[in-house]
Amino acid sequence: MKILFVASESVPFVKTGGLADIVGALAPVLAKAGHDVRVVIPDFSAIPQNYQSEMSHVIDFEVQLGWRRQYCGIEKLEKDGVTWYFMDNKYYFGRPYIYGMGGDEYERFGFFCRGVLNMLPLIEFQPDVIHAHDWQSGMIPALLKIQYAHLPFYSGIKTMFTIHNLQYQGIFGIREIQDILGLGDSLWTDDKLECFGCANFMKAALVYSDAITTVSPSYAEEIQTAYYGERLDGLLKARKDDLHGVLNGIDMVEYDPATDPQIAERYSVKDRSGKAACKKALQEALGLEVRPDVPIIGMVGRLSNQKGLDLVDYVIADIMRLDVQLVVLGMGEGRYFNLFSWAEGEYKGRVAARFTMDHQLAHQIYAGADIFLMPSQFEPCGLSQMISMRYGTVPIVRETGGLRDTVLSYNEYNGKGNGFTFFNYNAHDMLHTIERAVDYYKDHQDVWNTLQERGMKGDYSWKKSATRYLKLYEGLFEPKPEKKPKAEKKNPVVVEFEES
Repeated sequence: MKILFVASESVPFVKTGGLADIVGALAPVLAKAGHDVRVVIPDFSAIPQNYQSEMSHVIDFEVQLGWRRQYCGIEKLEKDGVTWYFMDNKYYFGRPYIYGMGGDEYERFGFFCRGVLNMLPLIEFQPDVIHAHDWQSGMIPALLKIQYAHLPFYSGIKTMFTIHNLQYQGIFGIREIQDILGLGDSLWTDDKLECFGCANFMKAALVYSDAITTVSPSYAEEIQTAYYGERLDGLLKARKDDLHGVLNGIDMVEYDPATDPQIAERYSVKDRSGKAACKKALQEALGLEVRPDVPIIGMVGRLSNQKGLDLVDYVIADIMRLDVQLVVLGMGEGRYFNLFSWAEGEYKGRVAARFTMDHQLAHQIYAGADIFLMPSQFEPCGLSQMISMRYGTVPIVRETGGLRDTVLSYNEYNGKGNGFTFFNYNAHDMLHTIERAVDYYKDHQDVWNTLQERGMKGDYSWKKSATRYLKLYEGLFEPKPEKKPKAEKKNPVVVEFEES
């Protein structure tokens, strides 16, 4: 098949979150299976110079945005069997940030969506499927159906849209979107593009895509409820037959403790002795007390409420009474910068926090920690819990989304499980689960060894997921079975009795 991935980021070129990991890992797996896979992302100034120098110019043209005509250049390079395209416009993508604060994000990514569709005949690539990812590419399925599908070149192209995080939807004013994309008044109804009085890139994709996927089976169920649905649960429920949950994978080569060049000492499931050296190196590097007997709890990710850090805030003193060490890596809300900065001073030698995006340090935390804490309020998939298990670091997670699909709580009666979990979004439920994990670490080493081994042996690769995506792509071209009309319900006979 000919497949075009459209996303705002992808490893190894530019990354702010899990979206980049998924696009950068899935595309080469599909290409390796013999498909013509191509990816287009913006040519951000953050892309390292070594990749910029490898790019070759393909074509340039102008993109009409309302009354404006904007330059659009297409650069490309070949890597891992995939053709990567980079959309060049210095005004939109040459800025010192990837995502802004909303001022003209609608224009930047409206330009991106329009440019992707306009470039296809010019580069002579007619994909079978355009696979768009997250709101930044959400207008592509809508524009294709509304403005391009009548043209012969575009008429046979199918679209799939993947929700990576429903919370980020790309919500803007209707007039602004009409201005840049030329979408008439008749399209701004609640069954089409209008969403609570606004324009919504995510909703546009959910209405017009031929198929919708999200990144875990549990999250696909959850987002059809009001609690997780971010005001789009009604639409998702209406399209439930076209909504599929496909669990993400991780790059099993990059995240392999047996070959990882970024950790202090390599180790494997057969010989885990190197993990102790990684723990010692992590303690030394971060200024923690060098104690092999104390469990290190690691946290890597965005510092936000979504990641359950408000639960940590409520009980951090109770956690530190357990004789543990805590390592935190991430960027985000000032509240949590203050929390962990305070904790570093309060628990000297026992807490270390680094507020940055440090890929190497992340690897070292996965390898050197004993426990990985991920108490998310919601988690579409989550990669960190799978990476931590790959490194023999036992996860503690809340049972939501992809966390529920990948971590099974240890059951002392039947011996099953690969980690520890709690269900309610409650700080003390989390605390009791941490206490349980620490108890097993200190007093039940045989069980702990079993949990480490199970985690390291798990298959978190993209093979199963890629096969599932291919079936979904192929299914887009199969005729849909006709729905049988529901039989009419006859009104039951109601017998009324007079009161005696």
